[in-house]
Amino acid sequence: MLDLPAGGDRAILVGIDLGEPGFRDSLEELKLLAASAGLAVLAVVVGRRDRPDPATFAGSGKVAEVREWVARSGASVVVFNHSLSPVQERNLERALHCRVIDRAALILDIFAQRARSHEGKLQVELAQLEHLSTRLIRGWTHLERQRGGIGLRGPGETQLETDRRLLARRVKVLKDKLARLGQQREVQRRARARANVASVSLVGYTNAGKSTLFNALADGHAYAADQLFATLDTTTRRLFIAGCGPVVLSDTVGFIRDLPHPLIAAFRATLEETVRASLLLHVVDASSPEREERIAQVNKVLAEIGADAVPQIVVLNKTDLAGLPAGFERDEYGRISRVRASALTGVGLDLVRAALAEHFAGGGSAQERPADGVGRRAAVSPP
Repeated sequence: MLDLPAGGDRAILVGIDLGEPGFRDSLEELKLLAASAGLAVLAVVVGRRDRPDPATFAGSGKVAEVREWVARSGASVVVFNHSLSPVQERNLERALHCRVIDRAALILDIFAQRARSHEGKLQVELAQLEHLSTRLIRGWTHLERQRGGIGLRGPGETQLETDRRLLARRVKVLKDKLARLGQQREVQRRARARANVASVSLVGYTNAGKSTLFNALADGHAYAADQLFATLDTTTRRLFIAGCGPVVLSDTVGFIRDLPHPLIAAFRATLEETVRASLLLHVVDASSPEREERIAQVNKVLAEIGADAVPQIVVLNKTDLAGLPAGFERDEYGRISRVRASALTGVGLDLVRAALAEHFAGGGSAQERPADGVGRRAAVSPP
C-alpha cells in the first residue's frame, strides 16, 4: 500500500483554529483520543487560519513547521484534529514523509481496538472500509498497472478498479451479516413489546460514566474505565423499578463531536436500541465545563439517527467531582428533567430510580429525597 514507514506509535498532533467555538476543548479531546489509541504524543502544533488550505489544510508555512517536528522527533504519524480530504492526506504525506491521519481515522482505529463482540467487529470493519473507499487512490504505487497474463488479456482493468470491486463486495457481505443480526434483535424487541416491558437506553458523551451508572443500577458487569470509548458493544440487563415492574436497561456507545459518519451508519443497527427505547437517560459529566455543549452534541447525533423524539431525562453524573448536591429538577410541565447523582459513589441513585418510576407511572408525585432523609417537592435551581 503506502510506500512510507509503517507502524509506530510516536505522534505529532496538529490543530488549526478556524475561529470556531470549542477549539481548545476539541484539542484536549484529541490528546485523550491519541492516548486511548496508544499513541505517544511528542508535540502539539497549533495554528490559526481563516479557512482551510485546499491542498494541505494547514498551509505551507505550518506544514514546514510540522515537517521540522517530524524530522527532529522521529515521529511516525501526524494526526490532524480535522477531517481531511483524500487529496489533502496525500499531499501531506508527500510533504511530511510519514503517515497522516485525521480525527475520523483515529476514532475508527480506537473502535477497531475496542470492539469485542462479533457484531461490534463487523460494524467497525464496515466503517473502516467505507472510510477507505474514498481514499483508495492515496499513495498507491500500482494504480495504473493493467492486470495481464494468461486468462486476463484484453481490456482488463486497473488495479484500482479491482480493489474497489473487491472492497464493494466485502462491504456488501458485512451489510448482509449486520442486517441478519438486526433482524434477530428485532425479534427480541417484539418479544419485549408483547410482554409490555419498557426499555431504557443510556446515551451520552463518551467518558460521561454511562457504564458505571449501568453497573450501579442493574448490578451489571459492563466494562467501565476512565477513557474515551471504553464501551462499544451494547449491553442489556433487566432492571426492576419499584411500583412499575421490570424495564430493559441498555448501555450504548458514547458519542463525541465530529463522530465519523461511516461510524454512525455502521452502528445504526445497534443504535436502533436507542431509537426504539421508551426513555433515554442522557448521562452527562457534571464536572466538565463544556457539559452544555456536549449535551447539544449528543442531541445532534440523536437527531441524526432519528432518536430526537424519544423522551429523555438528563442525569448529571460525577457530582462528587463537580461538588454538586444530589437532587432533581422539573420542567415547566412538572416532569423530572434532570437528576444530579454520582454513579461511582452511589449518591443520588435512588433519585434516578425515582425518576424512572415516576416516568413509567405516568407522572406521579415522586418526591426528592436529599441526603438528610427529609423528603420535599423538587424545586431545585439549575447547577
